[in-house]
Amino acid sequence: MPDPATRLAELIACESAVWHALVTGDAAADCRVLAPDFLGVYPDGFSGREAHVAQLGSGPTVACFSLSQARLLDLGDDHALLAYRADYRRAGSKVDEAMYVSSIWRRERGQGRGPAGWVNVFSQDTPGDGRGVP
Repeated sequence: MPDPATRLAELIACESAVWHALVTGDAAADCRVLAPDFLGVYPDGFSGREAHVAQLGSGPTVACFSLSQARLLDLGDDHALLAYRADYRRAGSKVDEAMYVSSIWRRERGQGRGPAGWVNVFSQDTPGDGRGVP
């Protein structure tokens, strides 16, 4: 198993690929990094890979983003959870938003489509209000 810093860098690159697809409106790139059994849990409900990719049918959904406060939780040799804060602006908006994201990635050796063979199998977004836990 690679050292934690290397694994964290790999997964940040993977997660950034998802965000870049949202910025460029590249549905094919989005589809490549999401597993066929992807499950998204969002404030407005559940989403599979098809719905995640379909949101790009009209073009980019995000204008800009930055990821910070990344944390890694190893779940075994071929699974890991990446948690981080995303600061972003939706396409066409003038308002910056923040959310905390938990994202589980699975390495598919020899068949992975994402950076370093990782595919995203789960993501949960929590709107950020800046208060944190008391």
